[in-house]
Amino acid sequence: MPNTISEFLDPADSSLDEQWRSVLARKAVPPGTRQVNFVPCEVVLSLCASLLVDHHKYGSTTAHKAVFPVQHLARLFKRPASSFLAKMANLDGSRSHGGRHEMEVAMHLLSDHTMMQDVYLRIMRAARRRGIDHGHLPDFLDIEDGGALLLVGQEELVESEVEKSLEDTLEKRASEQDDVPLELTQRLLTATVRIGQHRFAQGVLANHQHRCVFCGLSGIIAGERRPRMLTASHIKPWRDSTGKERLDGRNGFTACPTHDIAFDTGLITVDLDLTVRYSPGIEQDMTIEAPLRAALGKPPLADRLMLPDVAVRPDMVYLDWHRTQIFVAS
Repeated sequence: MPNTISEFLDPADSSLDEQWRSVLARKAVPPGTRQVNFVPCEVVLSLCASLLVDHHKYGSTTAHKAVFPVQHLARLFKRPASSFLAKMANLDGSRSHGGRHEMEVAMHLLSDHTMMQDVYLRIMRAARRRGIDHGHLPDFLDIEDGGALLLVGQEELVESEVEKSLEDTLEKRASEQDDVPLELTQRLLTATVRIGQHRFAQGVLANHQHRCVFCGLSGIIAGERRPRMLTASHIKPWRDSTGKERLDGRNGFTACPTHDIAFDTGLITVDLDLTVRYSPGIEQDMTIEAPLRAALGKPPLADRLMLPDVAVRPDMVYLDWHRTQIFVAS
């Protein structure tokens, strides 16, 4: 009998305990053999893992390379990593024969991050009751100890621009999945864009070790991460980028709000040698405007981008676009 929506969105403790009991008793099946059905907690964890993993990057022959936490989940649930990647595709509707039922689950949870956080934590608590420790099931969303589920980088997205970018994809999906309501498809596509932006921003922040590349300000203060102190946004803006460019970490900077806005509005730019350069008139204004000097002087701005030694450097194509299209050169 199919699971009801409530078993995914509002699971009872007794139901979760039974699901974990069945998982722990599960036996791995030989390759090529039909896998056992996903239990609801497994489906929800697949959806949560999609906040970290882009399933489109992997095929059946590269599934074993899928990043954290796919391999942990595959071992715990005794199924191949490719099964979890396929489930992610079902959930976001990108698999034409995916189930509408699971798409509805994804739509509800992705539209309500408080609900998603609550269900994730219930699943984790039930797992711990069954003796499943962090080594076997890591807290991959990092919220078990009181953190909050937060999608980063969302301030860069404008709803009307997101909707416009999805017009062609929505039309294509609608023709392929005529049994799926248009509103459901649209909401899932919008959620997919926001998750992609989250993964992009997370990657940019990690690449720059959670420090502003212009002044070095850390987003970790008094031992805690302060999300609003830094932003990860595109060098070539999201609205002007192709789908591939929107997900390219080399098209991103980590910056404090002041220097992010200064860059986005063309008051400063970055040359090919990574030197930070001012728009004409800024340096003159700083001689008489102390607040401006305190915000954009050197210091706090560095002469060149402050990149960690191990960081992937920005692609020069994006820097060139910024200098020619956004930088206030005269």
